[in-house]
Amino acid sequence: MRIGYARVSTGGQKLNRQIDALTAAKCRRIFPEKKSGKNDLRPELKACHAFLQPGDTLVVPSLHQYGRSLQDLVNMVGSLRERQIGFTSLHERLNTTTPGGRPTVVNDDLIRKARNMLPDPENSVEPIVKILGVSVGTLYNHVPT
Repeated sequence: MRIGYARVSTGGQKLNRQIDALTAAKCRRIFPEKKSGKNDLRPELKACHAFLQPGDTLVVPSLHQYGRSLQDLVNMVGSLRERQIGFTSLHERLNTTTPGGRPTVVNDDLIRKARNMLPDPENSVEPIVKILGVSVGTLYNHVPT
């Protein structure tokens, strides 16, 4: 399940844009907070962390809404990872649930096509990767020769 956390630091700021972004990112529950990030007194963040279960992904609109410093971010994301909870920051396009943060371009159909092409001695690797739109490394990672 994708869980969202949104925060603004002053009462005059609005959460609407952040909540809209988290809703568009398919978050099933959103914890909105109107507190400064300069200290640990963020009750909605604590509630959000308590709500998260292994397999969930915490989604934030931007890193600065979640952590107070780089060290704080590293510690919190590390704690989530230990609990088997993913983390995504929409603005920075950071996603700990995919290898290297990049979505895979490989699917079952592509793997099947590659396996059908490789045994033919007339097909070399270079034309196959061009046809399939993947790199040589991706081909070898998913279809051992």
